[in-house]
Amino acid sequence: MGREKQYWLLKTEPGEWSWDDQASNGGISKWDGVKNKQAQKNLKAMKLNDLCFFYHSGANARRVVGAVTVVREWYEVGGEGVVDVKAVGEMRRPLDLKELKGDEGLKGFQLFRQPRLSVVSVSKEVWERVCELGGGFEGDGKEVGGGDDDDG
Repeated sequence: MGREKQYWLLKTEPGEWSWDDQASNGGISKWDGVKNKQAQKNLKAMKLNDLCFFYHSGANARRVVGAVTVVREWYEVGGEGVVDVKAVGEMRRPLDLKELKGDEGLKGFQLFRQPRLSVVSVSKEVWERVCELGGGFEGDGKEVGGGDDDDG
């Protein structure tokens, strides 16, 4: 039996690396620039196929906008630790920080306890609740709207 999938949240300033940047180039990128020791420890703990929320930080953009998956575990480039992630899909409905904080099912979310951490562990329960609130993400295998789009 393999290890259970883990879930994460990766923060980025949209002016530096946005969801659109991530989704281009085949959706694959190196997740680098992580300086905080706790965030680096979280990055090192990521394994293949773990899922991560893609979170826009910054004054005007604090929201979960998509999901990525780990396609290459921790390695070093020029003395800096990185992982490679691939875009899975955009959230069907992006969720801003205010909405997340207002949801009773998300009490204790590490994002709220360590707001400056750029790589945050996410429990399975929190992952599922955020997905539920946002209608999931493109590529999650869930149909939207019941599948009957027939107008007539």
